[in-house]
Amino acid sequence: MIRLAVIGAGLMGADHARIIAEELPGAALQVVCDRDATRAKAVAEAWGTEAASDPEAVIARKDVDAVIVASPDFTHAPLSMACIRAGKKVLCEKPLSQSPLECRDVMEAEESSGGRQVMLGFMRRFDQAYVEMKAALDQGRLGRALMMHNFHRNVATPAADFTGAMAITNSAPHEFDVVRHVLGCEYTAISAFQPRRSDALVAPVVMVLETSSGQLVNIEINNNAAYGYDVRAELVGEAGSIAMNQLAYTSADHAMAQARAYEADWRGRYAEAYRRQNRAFLSFVATGVFPASGSSSWDGYAAAVVAEAGVRALKTGQRQPITMIAKPEFYK
Repeated sequence: MIRLAVIGAGLMGADHARIIAEELPGAALQVVCDRDATRAKAVAEAWGTEAASDPEAVIARKDVDAVIVASPDFTHAPLSMACIRAGKKVLCEKPLSQSPLECRDVMEAEESSGGRQVMLGFMRRFDQAYVEMKAALDQGRLGRALMMHNFHRNVATPAADFTGAMAITNSAPHEFDVVRHVLGCEYTAISAFQPRRSDALVAPVVMVLETSSGQLVNIEINNNAAYGYDVRAELVGEAGSIAMNQLAYTSADHAMAQARAYEADWRGRYAEAYRRQNRAFLSFVATGVFPASGSSSWDGYAAAVVAEAGVRALKTGQRQPITMIAKPEFYK
């Protein structure tokens, strides 16, 4: 039995705790940790386990085999570094860091440890729609990839001070990562635009990215779509295209109209992807073999570099080059 600690008892930490307790055979929820002791206790008691409030002490515990980090973004890199130092594998929610330099620090520490320790929570790689898109491209059914269209819409911004730049750094990294994964290439440039809303809410951000293989990728991030949580994608090749279907179990016919419901947020839409991701992490802990679809520290670095360039593009109104260091052999 692999004993897991969950650090962070907010929405994502509580979901990870539930998956471990209910849906992850071979794993035990050993401890739930949060700086807010009351919140940690509430999640821990829901699953009959222990609560703690010191993450570094939890990582060092001998009765903890591996760690899931779902605490605030600014803690991700430091806690991942602590796991590396302790020789314990970590599933860290995205972002690894919004700073490319801090991501490089994690990569260097991981390389120095002599083995893979960090898996990032870019769960869309495990979503069936993207799995099928990648398979269609890899198997040659679409011919050469030309374009990928993506949009990502939320009901409303999570905070009153949310900005267009935050749409790029907080929301778009999921698209940045999964498109790289599906296409199997890196980005070389990004442009970013924002239309004008009639109110004070944050307007959508639309980005166009160029890849190292000559494809074009467009990404719309609309954090105030109002109608529901909605993510879609279409991959266009020279011989065909493949598009994501909207997921809905039912549609209702009433008063001469038909309606389908949307999810309120990402948790329902990606519930199965999270389960698959966590099973892959458990296998990584057990075998030491990094998952074929897993996202690494390198992928966290790539997402941070793209987001940083995207913020510059939005601010300046000019196309920005995307420049990354050479990919270390360690991550190939």
